[in-house]
Amino acid sequence: WCEREGRTPLPHEQMTIARQQARAVEHASAGWVISDTTPIMTAVYSHLLFDDHSLYPMALAHQRLYDTTLITGLDLPWVADGLQRDGPQVREPVDARLRQALSSHRLPYQVVYGTGERRLQNALLPLTRLPKLPQRSHLLERIAGLRDEQVLNRPWRCEHCSDGSCEHKLFSGLLARRA
Repeated sequence: WCEREGRTPLPHEQMTIARQQARAVEHASAGWVISDTTPIMTAVYSHLLFDDHSLYPMALAHQRLYDTTLITGLDLPWVADGLQRDGPQVREPVDARLRQALSSHRLPYQVVYGTGERRLQNALLPLTRLPKLPQRSHLLERIAGLRDEQVLNRPWRCEHCSDGSCEHKLFSGLLARRA
């Protein structure tokens, strides 16, 4: 939308964008869909930028269609990508509002950390726990190809997992050290 229009959306355009995002997923012909952006992100940005909470009911109802939500951790440096990002100062408030919206509505999410192959592995592993995942064996083979034998046989540990509850301990420790 930003590329086509050559600008960022105005407040009255947010709901149309959120509905288009929802329709794109709902009309996907695949047996399962991984969506880069859903209406929840439009709702979060509308809340942050315009103090508009009106998109949340629609966005949260749509988000319930997903088995899980993967949230990218803030462990990588911010990279500009044109009109769609306001700057590194927006990362933390957007992340906090997204997690708050998902948590307060009991929508499952996993945070993905790491770099390169490790980040891909940390994104794929939570998907293997989804009960309706088609072709689970193919995904497990792909993950096995990313991991060396030592990592494959080791149980998940906090610094390598994508478990949302583990990260709270991580950030609590970092904040305590900063103080």
